[in-house]
Amino acid sequence: MKKGLFENPPAVTKRASVNNEDHSYKALAGTAIAAATLAFLSPLAFIDWWLLVIPAVGFCLGLVALQDIFKRPDILTGSRISKIATFFSLVCFVGGFAYLTWVYTTELPEGFERIHFGLLEPAAGLPATSISDSARALDGHKVLIKGYMYPGKKQLGIRQFLLVRDQGDCCFGGNPKITDRVFVHLRDERSISFSPRQKKIAGTFTVRPTAGQDGIEGGILYHLEEAFPR
Repeated sequence: MKKGLFENPPAVTKRASVNNEDHSYKALAGTAIAAATLAFLSPLAFIDWWLLVIPAVGFCLGLVALQDIFKRPDILTGSRISKIATFFSLVCFVGGFAYLTWVYTTELPEGFERIHFGLLEPAAGLPATSISDSARALDGHKVLIKGYMYPGKKQLGIRQFLLVRDQGDCCFGGNPKITDRVFVHLRDERSISFSPRQKKIAGTFTVRPTAGQDGIEGGILYHLEEAFPR
């Protein structure tokens, strides 16, 4: 007996259903995208300590992405990119931390001590031009201090320059406080070129109030003699 049109077995319908399931759409996890982006930026961790936060967050997001994909494999994808991002972020964090530690331990010359601009500020309630007790205690000591070059007339072959506390003072036309500046005298015939990047300068710290030099307004309290960059 001939079968009617609507009496065919539902094999085709079942096959179509299987095909639809095989080609069901899966979204790339947002956390995987974020982890990959931070992994791409992770080499910045080799520049400064605070930039270690980039691979640290990238590593955490990679783990979160893998967890999300594991819990919802039917709707999320991106496990491969998450694994790569997680691994690369971890490598950059460990490598950056090791490199910065090595730089920190080797940048200080033998016989020198590390200081910062906070030691040069007067105690609360004293005039802004006062010399702090901690600064007086450093007079004549060999020190290493970090700061930024205050832009002057010369860009090349600089042998004397003003080292200031932060980039707001040196790069945006600010006039740094007198206690936020150290006048650097490079030793011998050494010279350097101007750079907006942070400088590490070693030398003999001297407390010697003087009038402004080379157009520097407000005078100078602190000097770094026989200095050299690190």
